[in-house]
Amino acid sequence: MKTLLATLLIALLSGCATGPAIDHSYSAKGQSSRVKFVILHYTAINLPQSIKVLTEQTVSSHYLLTDEATPVVYGLVDETRQSNHAGVSNWKNYTLLNGNSIGIEIVNPGFTTTSGGRIWYPFPQAQVDRLIVLLQDIVKRHNIPPENILGHSDIAPQRKQDPGPMFPWFQLAQHGLAVWPDAARVAAARPVYDLLLPDVAWFQARLATVGYALPQTGLLDEATRNVIGAFQMKYRPANIDGTPDAETAALLDALTTPAAKPAA
Repeated sequence: MKTLLATLLIALLSGCATGPAIDHSYSAKGQSSRVKFVILHYTAINLPQSIKVLTEQTVSSHYLLTDEATPVVYGLVDETRQSNHAGVSNWKNYTLLNGNSIGIEIVNPGFTTTSGGRIWYPFPQAQVDRLIVLLQDIVKRHNIPPENILGHSDIAPQRKQDPGPMFPWFQLAQHGLAVWPDAARVAAARPVYDLLLPDVAWFQARLATVGYALPQTGLLDEATRNVIGAFQMKYRPANIDGTPDAETAALLDALTTPAAKPAA
């Protein structure tokens, strides 16, 4: 009797340890990576503080890219698991992007507030070069399109400014890692908007087409200015005051109007 009970106990414990047997003979065709987006951040603190915060507090990221002379990429959260980097966030029809994104924190001070306004800090070229290699690897493994590589300010424009106006989005676009408006189309559209600037409702509708979440009120309220400022940080960093102007309209036009097909 004792032998039988011992056998049953061993079998029970064995079952608990290994779980149910699963046959992996078949694989579904309809599946894809859970990762749809890569979200870029700056830490706004130095490297030792960044490591401490991202490893000891609730906030986290999949990767931390250092600002050393030879930058290091630390993998802090496995890509199969969720990290807490995006917070309340929206892009197109997606919300709460922690669950379907990879977060990359880049060590950078962000900005300093002075009597003359904010002073933003550049990203060293060695750091950008390392980021591009990391992004190319992630994009390849998860089949992520360039329009889904975003900044924290894109998905949370009412509360976040990172990675800020000094972040080199154009360099990423040159490597196929971000969308960028065609310069010739922007130049062609600019005179039209210099003559007649669209109303606020037009700007809100075009920004929503790009992917930003904002109310379609037709009013130039604080929320709309914040979204326009986030767009300008990315595509026109020389002036990020959130004012709907002709250059911003031309950039939006080039990004959201399908290119004309060449004549047959």
